[in-house]
Amino acid sequence: MHSRPFVVGVAGGSGSGKTTVVEQIIQALGTPDVTVLHHDAYYRDRSDLTPEQRQAINYDHPDSLENALMIAHLEALLRREPVQVPVYDFSHHARLTQTERLEPAEIVIVEGILVFQDARLRELMDLRLFVETDADVRFIRRLRRDLEERGRTLGSVVRQYLETVRPMYLEFVEPSKRYADVIIPEGGFNTVAIDLVVTKLREMLRASRQG
Repeated sequence: MHSRPFVVGVAGGSGSGKTTVVEQIIQALGTPDVTVLHHDAYYRDRSDLTPEQRQAINYDHPDSLENALMIAHLEALLRREPVQVPVYDFSHHARLTQTERLEPAEIVIVEGILVFQDARLRELMDLRLFVETDADVRFIRRLRRDLEERGRTLGSVVRQYLETVRPMYLEFVEPSKRYADVIIPEGGFNTVAIDLVVTKLREMLRASRQG
């Protein structure tokens, strides 16, 4: 029996399909006993900076994220304690004052482009998935998301991709693939890989409930 909640890490480049993979896993499991911790909720609070200064920050570098807080929250969830997760406003590059309560669950999914980069986070994971998708597909998905959901301009998205997203992917995200237990090419379209992961998680849930 798994004595504590089972932690699944899901990493991959921006636009690789991580969110789709997570959604399909949750849907296939068909249980409410799953909670998701998103790494990008933990961008550092830089409200002391002007909007122009915040916009110039390299948000694809590991230093832009408050990993210590995320690790503390994950450890609390593993103790089956609820946590107050930060809420981040991507259109203004700022953390909001309100938080969102996240309840513990038997399965905790930790999702983000850099969740394998920090050894402290990796050590808390029982299963690590890396979603791998071609660079052109990732860029198109990111472009669409940032224009439609985050109020960005075409020029700002392209500039950010060339200056930080692509270099940081090559330096930090892609190398972290070596820590994955399972690599999922083509993200949510890879039903075989997702079925294998879901089967593993179902076995874990069944063993936990029987125990």
